[in-house]
Amino acid sequence: MSIEEKQNLQTYQDFREEITYAQTEKEVSDFIKENYKSNIPIEIIGLSTKRKIGKSLQCAKTLSLSKLSGIVEYLPEELYIKVKAGTNISQIKKELKKKNQQLAFEPIDFGYIFSGASTPGTAAGEISCNISGPRRFKVGSSRDHVLGFRGVNGRGEIIKSGGVVVKNVTGYDLSKIICGSYGTLIVITELTFKVMPIPEKSKTIVIHDLNIEVAADLLNKSLSSSCDVSGAVFLPTEPKCSGCSMDVEQTFKLNDLKFGGSFTGIRIEGSKNSIDERIEKLIKELSIKNMPTSALDTHQSEIFWNKVNNLEFFSNTKNNIIRIVVPPSECTKLMYQFSHRYKYYIDWGGSLIWMECCDLSEEMFDSIRKKVVKHGGYVSMIKPSENLPFVEEVFTINRDRFNISQNIKKSFDPKGILNPGKMYTGI
Repeated sequence: MSIEEKQNLQTYQDFREEITYAQTEKEVSDFIKENYKSNIPIEIIGLSTKRKIGKSLQCAKTLSLSKLSGIVEYLPEELYIKVKAGTNISQIKKELKKKNQQLAFEPIDFGYIFSGASTPGTAAGEISCNISGPRRFKVGSSRDHVLGFRGVNGRGEIIKSGGVVVKNVTGYDLSKIICGSYGTLIVITELTFKVMPIPEKSKTIVIHDLNIEVAADLLNKSLSSSCDVSGAVFLPTEPKCSGCSMDVEQTFKLNDLKFGGSFTGIRIEGSKNSIDERIEKLIKELSIKNMPTSALDTHQSEIFWNKVNNLEFFSNTKNNIIRIVVPPSECTKLMYQFSHRYKYYIDWGGSLIWMECCDLSEEMFDSIRKKVVKHGGYVSMIKPSENLPFVEEVFTINRDRFNISQNIKKSFDPKGILNPGKMYTGI
């Protein structure tokens, strides 16, 4: 094992971690300025709920934003909420619910796959990863709901971008750049989110025991219909793999699920009258009237999609979890090329694949990556395992985009002290 691999293993530590807890933006700025002068690399964390995503870091110092929390301003009538970086997502949801509003991009609770229980992360952690839930194809990703931010760059300079309404964003929209940068560009200190009303009702039609070809075709037709669906997922029971944790039928023990086998779920949200009309129209368009189906009303529909959103069927797995994004037209062809040691489900109507991989080796992961790239997609290693705790390329990127990313990194963090190598070696 090489020195680099050894240093990236999460079990390998020959240093004493020094954590600084910042409570103000100025403290963040002063801390980075001090380490910028000394050229000392810093790991940026919040509540550590997503710390295992990306490459493990071995930095001399760690900056925690967990105490830089709280709601700065919330104006329901203006549809925005401004929060400090370390504010817990659950606190934000609770506050929004009082006014019947929500973060429409459905933040994912990664606690289930890393610790086996719900552990919502922070606002800054959500934006740093930019991984959104099932409503993504309808409302956009988390980056599409950031109106503005404040943060500190690698020199210790305080910067800000955007405002509190969409029309205030002029020039370069830096919000788009920092989203999904995993703390490698700036330390976020404050975020302004666009919020949306919670739909009055939700209903999910579940078609049972379909194979992947039929399911993919139905999901594609539902997204193309005029029924305005907001969720489209395929949860198969095959292939069987004794080494995997994923168990669809065990996870979804809901009273209104009348049949077993695979689940193909399609969600519609809105007013009660609108939902009933659109559901009836969708059933006709998809020609599923004579298929085994279940109808989940608002309460059970919410439970169903929360389980999908939070990856509960992978709860506490010891296996690797990878995330694949591909064009919907390539999804079925890609899945037929994979081993029976991979359990999976398909979201976003065929664009997103979450996969649990049993006994994954670096060669197997490289083979998966090559297949995904060939089909026009990209793959990310979300959860490492004891069997494969380290891979050289956690995220997919080609040489041209790597060069662009490297230049962006230098402009924000010229000495490369913020989360160095978290995403790619050299960035």
